[in-house]
Amino acid sequence: MTPIRVLFAGLAFTASMTLGSSALQAGNGAPAKKPSKPKPVSAPADVVLKLPAGFHAQVFAEGLKQPRHIVVTREGDVYVKLNHLQDGNGIIRLRDTDHDGKADQVTGFGNYTGTGIALKGNYLYATSDEEIFRYQLDDKDEVVDPQHPQRIVTGLLNRHEHESKSIILDNDGNLYTNIGAYSNVCQVKDRAVGSPGISPCPILDSAGGIWKFKADKTDQTYGDGGRYGTGFRNTVGLDWNNQTNSLFIMVHGRDQLHDNFPDLYTQDQGNDLPAETFYEVHQGTNGGWPYAYWDQNKKQYILNPEYGGDGKKTAGEDAQAPVMGFPGHMAPDGLLFYTGNQFPARYKNGAFITFHGSWNRQPEEKGYYVVFVPFKDGKPTGKWEVFADNFAGTEHITSPGKALHRPCGLAQGPDGSIYVTDDAHGTIFKISYTGK
Repeated sequence: MTPIRVLFAGLAFTASMTLGSSALQAGNGAPAKKPSKPKPVSAPADVVLKLPAGFHAQVFAEGLKQPRHIVVTREGDVYVKLNHLQDGNGIIRLRDTDHDGKADQVTGFGNYTGTGIALKGNYLYATSDEEIFRYQLDDKDEVVDPQHPQRIVTGLLNRHEHESKSIILDNDGNLYTNIGAYSNVCQVKDRAVGSPGISPCPILDSAGGIWKFKADKTDQTYGDGGRYGTGFRNTVGLDWNNQTNSLFIMVHGRDQLHDNFPDLYTQDQGNDLPAETFYEVHQGTNGGWPYAYWDQNKKQYILNPEYGGDGKKTAGEDAQAPVMGFPGHMAPDGLLFYTGNQFPARYKNGAFITFHGSWNRQPEEKGYYVVFVPFKDGKPTGKWEVFADNFAGTEHITSPGKALHRPCGLAQGPDGSIYVTDDAHGTIFKISYTGK
């Protein structure tokens, strides 16, 4: 891993390019030109990204209001979903007209916040915490009527805990969304010491899993769709793997094993367990929540103590093992299978995952990086490795609020570069490979 020092070097936008009200226009701007070969430039002085040799980071945009998930069109335009309205807009479109690797044309639309955004065919899809919308695109991948989207799904559960809705589409006209559980472990009293788990867990009827809907039918509700996978506490990162023609997801594990059961779990065990889990999901796949968690060290499902577990009893006989388990409490928020040709061949069809960093490791937090998992024939072929590190700006994080940047969304550009959002300080990074 070679440290790449990235300096500010005059990258601040001019007044006409800032991400304030003067730059957010109602229209979609001039048609984009074909993207040119990536030219690495500098990123801000407050971060020193560590990347493998030959890779370079640059700032594509900054000053955004909590940018979450992101997509890049065939023309190289970037659409990003905001979790905080910016001049009344929840979706921002960014265009690099002079091909220097920085956005210099900015427009916005969509008066709702949220996390999810996806591209498929001639449509852009985006989510609030309760609804899913789609916008028609023209032959330049520009939104035709940004003020009047179609509402595809409505009435999704939002109890203000794990409420974000991420989305992805398959190749057969279906749309998938996560509906996070509004609970830690489905207890009678959430997160309370000594409160037992409810069995069967009523939350699983409408949350704690992945739901499937038609991509082209308007105003669908729960009754029009179906539960595709269950037992997933909270899924923020998901992607469709075209090699396997299947859905893959990253799941946030439960909290507070040591805090609530110090006689069963040491602080170190509470920091490490349970795993953040990586699943291939098919119809009916079960991830075990809330009854069991995955122990990445033992490679077993362990019965949760709220359901009578003691840290050793196994469980989850009807649950599917994940394809990989990561250390606990790092908050995986983005997943991307790389299909480009710019990066070296070993990255082709492998998975990039953003770890947003979590709040419940003591005394220091972990995560705040992008990792890579090599794949072959649709399965991981080796250990995961840190790809882009030090978004936080320091090795010692005691609180998420002290991190300079927190990686969240991932997208691949038409030239094979990848884009990473930072929802803490509103930056979009572009990572390219030149071999130099």
